[in-house]
Amino acid sequence: MKEPIMSTGKTVPGNQPDAPAHATRLAKNLKPHWVWAIALGSAVGWGAFVLPADWMDTAGPLGALLGLAIGGALMIVVGVSYGFLAKVFPVSGGAFAYTLVGFGRTHAYICAWFMTLGYVSIVALNASALGLLAKRVVPQIAEIGYLYTIAEWDVYLGEVLIATAALVIFAVINIGGGGNSARLQFYMCLLMLGAVAVIFVGVLASPQGQASNMEPLFSPDTAAVAGVLAIVAIAPWAFIGFDNIPQTAEEFSFSASKAFRLIVWSLIAATLLYLAMIVATAAGAPWQDELAEQPLWLTADVVSGALGPIGLVLLCLAAFMGIATGLNGFYVAGSRVLLAMGRAQMIPSAFARVHPKHGTPSVGIWFVLAVCLIAPWFGRTALSWIVDMASIGFTFAFAYTCLCAYRMFRWSGQPEDVEGAASTPRKLAAAAGVVVALIFTVLLLAPGSPAQLTMPSFVAMGAWILIGVLFFISRRRHLKNVSEDEIDTAVLGAPRPQWLRGG
Repeated sequence: MKEPIMSTGKTVPGNQPDAPAHATRLAKNLKPHWVWAIALGSAVGWGAFVLPADWMDTAGPLGALLGLAIGGALMIVVGVSYGFLAKVFPVSGGAFAYTLVGFGRTHAYICAWFMTLGYVSIVALNASALGLLAKRVVPQIAEIGYLYTIAEWDVYLGEVLIATAALVIFAVINIGGGGNSARLQFYMCLLMLGAVAVIFVGVLASPQGQASNMEPLFSPDTAAVAGVLAIVAIAPWAFIGFDNIPQTAEEFSFSASKAFRLIVWSLIAATLLYLAMIVATAAGAPWQDELAEQPLWLTADVVSGALGPIGLVLLCLAAFMGIATGLNGFYVAGSRVLLAMGRAQMIPSAFARVHPKHGTPSVGIWFVLAVCLIAPWFGRTALSWIVDMASIGFTFAFAYTCLCAYRMFRWSGQPEDVEGAASTPRKLAAAAGVVVALIFTVLLLAPGSPAQLTMPSFVAMGAWILIGVLFFISRRRHLKNVSEDEIDTAVLGAPRPQWLRGG
């Protein structure tokens, strides 16, 4: 098999009661810079502007910088496998499609079940971040109508309505066309990058900007290595947006061979943006003294102190763009993996349909919206437990993808089963990606790890696994009547080659 499996662009008949009448391919209307922006905006989100204080409290300024730099580098290692597989299988679904090829439908379902939770919860968390932003900027609106307190987080009707409005607006934008949402994503990323550049330079050039403010470089309460590892462990959450590039591969208006370069440049840009915001927060004022006052939003206090009201305006602009690009990007990713699962008949066939006018996976978008509309009512703390747990799901996707790539890569000198698959360095990179995924898993699950999930996160993970098992059992009888070739053709556009069968 010398040719990659490519989407055919044709409709695929289904002869099962629950099979979609056809599996329509999505339009190829995404430009390279739009795809790069989808990944960058998804990877950065709200965390770069809200969480520097938390990261410094855990590891100190230098520990946070090292942890995120190492995490970004490790994601590039994982990105080698994603880039190659996006070129070979330029279809919606990303890691789900690759796992289906490499390990069969059961493993693909496990991978997609956790990916879906991760994407949906990050959409919800970005929406709830608007409530936090509003509490800092317009508290008289955000704190209207106190409702109740969950896990020490006061829930107000005002912030619920703000999050709900954002969720609905971006759902409508995404249903209106993939090209429209991607173009908007690019412009929002430009605004975000511009605002961050001005903040970074402005804080360092201000009288308050002093290198001495970053001392001590590591947190006195945590061993330096432990602090750095705790920050490294958040990389699956902090950089997960890079895998939105292979999620949209079916919609590339350019060669899928560019996927890896787009992944690398999006990860580099995201890493630099994270580092810039940590430096600006740490250098603008003595960080330990500021943290001792337990501010609601330390970065805002530091930036406004160094640059005045214009600094706060720029930070709010950057934070809003980060939140908006996160919402937009993960609507894209979540709906595409649901589209692929619908094509594979692992969930109802309605998810495999595309909007008759706009050509978007509208059912998946509506589903993401419906689930996320529940989240603001539970408070931000409770939602963060689910997001923390979802990091494990993303590490599963990393592991499956890298294992599939390792299987497809050949040592240099061996015959190629797929065009360009003979490369010892890339095979070693795929193996390294598996090791990286295992390291993240250990950091998140091992007792005594500085980054171990909290008990509420473990409970949430157990509940999600139980729901997934019950749903899989309910679909198993139907899936027994669907052949591998039918599923491959619906998801990949053609049956997989013989040498990849038996997964």
